[in-house]
Amino acid sequence: MSWRHKGARLGLAALAFGGLTGATGMDPVNPTCPLNPDWSNNPTMKLTVEKRAGMKVMLAEGRVDPGLPDRLSAALKANPDVTEIWLRSPGGDARAGNAAGRVIRSNFGLGTRIPSGWACFSACNFVFMGGQPRLIDPGGVFMVHMFTRTGDRSAIDMSVALGTDATKELIGDIEQDAALLASEDNAFLIKMGVSRKLLTDIMYQQRAVATAEDKSTRRCLTLDEALKYGVTYAPE
Repeated sequence: MSWRHKGARLGLAALAFGGLTGATGMDPVNPTCPLNPDWSNNPTMKLTVEKRAGMKVMLAEGRVDPGLPDRLSAALKANPDVTEIWLRSPGGDARAGNAAGRVIRSNFGLGTRIPSGWACFSACNFVFMGGQPRLIDPGGVFMVHMFTRTGDRSAIDMSVALGTDATKELIGDIEQDAALLASEDNAFLIKMGVSRKLLTDIMYQQRAVATAEDKSTRRCLTLDEALKYGVTYAPE
């Protein structure tokens, strides 16, 4: 059995216990997810190389920022014997997440892992998908949501101040960019061996903004979902 296939079996075993994630502290607003996910408050993702369990791993902790792909590429070149990247992140820049995932995939056999108690949310999902294999430890959290392109509050506020025409123009730009990003995400998932139905069946089904009737905006994948959509590998 190859190292990659051994990793796949380990990932399946880990996910078998994943249904217990946050069982004693679930979020009443997002009931599939823990109340207090551990995803690091670093404003930019910090990359730290350490020895863990007899292997060299890279801890990737914090927000996915636009400079991450370049930093990650440089860090991997400086540490070619890293075997896994361990992820803990609240997400961040969507395109940087896709680019960082491609950097990981370009390093053949480099695995990604969500350790027990750590959470990988939003753009972090796409960083994680670059791994071969992809492992989720018991208690690790793979959390998804509906992406939005309205995170730049300063641009929105300025357009409102400038008047109706400027606001309409910004909304049009946001909608156009959101459609383009959806296409990019779809192509990325296919390339990484993840079903594009993860987008249509799970991610796009979440609310971008909470309402009075339904405040849930996040979803943590179950074992069955992670296997169904190819987020992790099933044993042969």
